[in-house]
Amino acid sequence: MPESDFDERAWRERIAEYRAEKDEFLAEHPQSPIPPGERDAFDGLDYYAPDPDYRVVGRIQVPSEREEIELATTAGPDRTYERAATIGFTLADEHHVLEAYAAPAQEGLFVPFTDPTNGEATYERGRYLELDVEAFETEDDVIVDFNTAYSPFCAYDDGFACVVPPAENRVSVPVEAGERTRE
Repeated sequence: MPESDFDERAWRERIAEYRAEKDEFLAEHPQSPIPPGERDAFDGLDYYAPDPDYRVVGRIQVPSEREEIELATTAGPDRTYERAATIGFTLADEHHVLEAYAAPAQEGLFVPFTDPTNGEATYERGRYLELDVEAFETEDDVIVDFNTAYSPFCAYDDGFACVVPPAENRVSVPVEAGERTRE
């Protein structure tokens, strides 16, 4: 989708729908990380207001060969992923690079990241993004929308083992978009 075709109103509606679906899952689904005894009182996550400045175009670089790597988790064994691509983008007038990973049982690409909001306004260990696989297969640019950044399940229940974003996936500016912690 060319950026010149960006429809902000439709985008805001998609963000609202995405958030409502996530809140419904967390409140009702048997696999929700919200402990069962707390689900009745759960009234939704806290989010930053949608901000198109945190929706950026990323330039993809796909390696000639995918490398298998182990990513640490908060508990339990490391998880195996393939380093599928590197994404370069500009946010807050600074250039940033993030690694995107693929896993056999996952659709899309996984981008765990940290930023200066961690431990203050967002989950202390970082957040995640998921990106469309098709863009990586063609090496097109991809939209990186931090408004869809989410906290891993271990942010709600320590019983989950979640991937810890690797050191190289640090965004140096505050990413005030997506999920945030309750105040």
